[in-house]
Amino acid sequence: MDGICTLGNDYVYDQLVALLNSIDAILGKDIPVCIYPFDEKLDLIRAEIANRPNVQIFDDQASIQRWDEFMVEASPASLNREKYRIYGGHRRFCAFDGPFDRFIYLDADTLVMNSLADVFAKLDEYDCVVYDFQHLYPDKVYNVNSEKLFSVFPSELISKQIFCSGFYASKKGLFPPEKIQELVSYLRAGEREILYSTGDQPVVNYMFMRLGTEIYNFAHHLPENMRTGCSVTSKHFVERDNILFDKGNRLTYLHYIGVPPNINQAVCRGENIEFPYRDLFLHYRYLHEPEKRPVFTTPPKPYDAPLPNRWQRAMQKIKVLMKG
Repeated sequence: MDGICTLGNDYVYDQLVALLNSIDAILGKDIPVCIYPFDEKLDLIRAEIANRPNVQIFDDQASIQRWDEFMVEASPASLNREKYRIYGGHRRFCAFDGPFDRFIYLDADTLVMNSLADVFAKLDEYDCVVYDFQHLYPDKVYNVNSEKLFSVFPSELISKQIFCSGFYASKKGLFPPEKIQELVSYLRAGEREILYSTGDQPVVNYMFMRLGTEIYNFAHHLPENMRTGCSVTSKHFVERDNILFDKGNRLTYLHYIGVPPNINQAVCRGENIEFPYRDLFLHYRYLHEPEKRPVFTTPPKPYDAPLPNRWQRAMQKIKVLMKG
């Protein structure tokens, strides 16, 4: 069985609803969806999916624990020491144990923009299929200053195989316990140093590449005049009927990378904060309840406005005191 996977908790509720609604609109309401729990805060999500019979929350605690333990080995810096627990982004890896034989994983802060049939079709030939341009930025996946890096992976592999963990297609069963232990042995032998910082993206790249999985990236194979971007950092996309196009080509998905969930929360509460392709997000967020879409009554402000420095905050406090 094929299905769509994502990762979430109540903090990304608004983004997750927009994603689910885009799946409804573009792929249909019958395609199975599995949400992997970032943590235990899922009350809003449980209520939301009560009327979505195609959507389930993954609850295999043995799988969750297995991947938690692996992440400690792979990226101990990702341990949230304030709460003495693992930062939950890696729990998307539970999809390798999940209900779907073949799956496409999408981050909660994405919108489906097109059929994903071509992506699933490529899984007939490959075990990992992606569509992004992360390979242009290898320093966000691997420690390019590590002397060990290029003894583990040839430079041509680095330039071709790296991908963004926000969208990828793969298959159940690729990482059974013996494969995980093989990876752990490499990490304990010193290969942990080749990973960039913390988080799931370096780790999932390492998982596939270290075990020799060939990764198919549409960005490498489509003709240049047919390739599209996928990130809201691209300002030139054109919207038609709530779908984005890149130089005439329909996007496969849109990733709101760099727009933190608290911005979406504030906008859904009615705060007039601008971010790229905001109206598109709001269209899908309120697709099934347009009457709840916020109406803005204050001037807009940019989502990435710099925070006030210490002097500016002090002046703001003085002004408040003077008014009092």
